[in-house]
Amino acid sequence: MWYWVFKYILIGPLLRVLGRPTIEGHENIPTDGPAILASNHLAVMDSFFLPLMVDRRIYFLAKNEYFTGTGLKGAFQRWFFTAAGQIPIDRSGAEAAEGALTAARRQLAAGKLMGMYPEGTRSPDGRLYKGKTGLARLAMDTGVPVIPVAMIATHKFNPPGSILPRPTKISVRIGTPLDFSRYEGMEGNRYIERAVTDEIMYELMQLSGQQYVDVYAASLKSQAPAVEPPPAADAA
Repeated sequence: MWYWVFKYILIGPLLRVLGRPTIEGHENIPTDGPAILASNHLAVMDSFFLPLMVDRRIYFLAKNEYFTGTGLKGAFQRWFFTAAGQIPIDRSGAEAAEGALTAARRQLAAGKLMGMYPEGTRSPDGRLYKGKTGLARLAMDTGVPVIPVAMIATHKFNPPGSILPRPTKISVRIGTPLDFSRYEGMEGNRYIERAVTDEIMYELMQLSGQQYVDVYAASLKSQAPAVEPPPAADAA
């Protein structure tokens, strides 16, 4: 219930005023049945504007830290992210990653719409970074379509470290569903998983117009305390 209250009453109307969001390609999202929305990741607000513009409920995998805080703030975060349909995942290692995929498989088996960020973390500078293969593994295991999604200008609405939003025109572009059934029976092949991931990232690059960087965003973040966005940049 709270998901729809947030969307239509408490948060959604304000976001529509401040972000003036538009969506292209909404017809590419199935009206029912399981699918994975594979999105670039510019800002925290990606997980707000995408559900706002899509009719169906979207479930996201969210970092476990959102659910482990203490005190009043921690309690509020746990309640909010749970009510918003976020699924806590531990990103600390391979076993944790497999647990996240298991949680996603359960949602897809129930016919739900999963939102996932193949980059694994927000872009530090507005460019598009190398995708992790977990999403490809999930798509191949379940056989569900992967729908590329480009979030445009959310990092200007919600710059890293900012508290108050900055009114900015937001766009959501939905691409044509990708079918990877041609790889049936090849699950577990890391070369195929990389090929599938790269195909998804190529579609995201085409949709978003972002410059692609063939390194993981997380590795770049670990090397530098901060990276200033380039002047022409357009996905925490």
